[in-house]
Amino acid sequence: MRVGYLQFCPRFGEVEGNLGRVLSLLGEKEAHLWVLPELFSTGYQFVSRAEVRELAEPVPDGPTTQALTSWAQERGCYIAYGLAELAGEKLYNSAALVGPEGLLFLYRKAHLFYREKEFFTPGDTPFGVVNVKGVPVGLMVCFDHLFPEAARTLALKGAQIIAHPANLVLPGVAQLTMRVRALENRVFTVTANRIGEESRAGERLKFTGQSQIVSPHGEVLASSGEEAEEAVTVEIDPAAALDKDITFLNNLFSDRRVDLYELCGGKGE
Repeated sequence: MRVGYLQFCPRFGEVEGNLGRVLSLLGEKEAHLWVLPELFSTGYQFVSRAEVRELAEPVPDGPTTQALTSWAQERGCYIAYGLAELAGEKLYNSAALVGPEGLLFLYRKAHLFYREKEFFTPGDTPFGVVNVKGVPVGLMVCFDHLFPEAARTLALKGAQIIAHPANLVLPGVAQLTMRVRALENRVFTVTANRIGEESRAGERLKFTGQSQIVSPHGEVLASSGEEAEEAVTVEIDPAAALDKDITFLNNLFSDRRVDLYELCGGKGE
């Protein structure tokens, strides 16, 4: 199976232009599963809920999802991507996965980062797994990486690949934690980060790039620099994520001591 990510620099508020830039960068490159950054079509640094509402779209009926679905149908591939979702009166920082069949899964970011809490509603969809060409794929968004329960839940639900749209601003952090998430769950991870800067309302954010694909053994199979706009693909064997044996006497999942993990409410808690 060939998986890939796109790393690029969105222009804030230019939804149509960002979408066109993505499709141009993907060009004729081929992958069974593509991962795009978080909020790839709008940019990241909102300054008000009204601004988010103006740029957010319903899923699956919004123009971004419709365009990516059409592209996936033409190519026979699947795309995981982040966008601002409008759902009635609520606004979510969401990730969707579309393919030739249409929308396969919609995930709403559970762990909101920094000022996202001022504009978005925390996600209300459980971490879920869907089949992409027979391979179970799970979705996380950006800051979810720092909560090991997110990736572990996806792995326990059978995910062999975790697609991770991101807009990372903490240098080097997620690039490390996503290697750990891959290693501690024996799954492949695909992190698609953005590059560039946004400076709005007196605050400057610099995005760290360094998108990467990681193996179930924590090996970086592909990565990008801090400034490169590029589409990168790697051929993987998803079956490698089925092997949870650490030694012939140890298994990553069956050795779990769930009887000891529950918080007991004892002294000091």
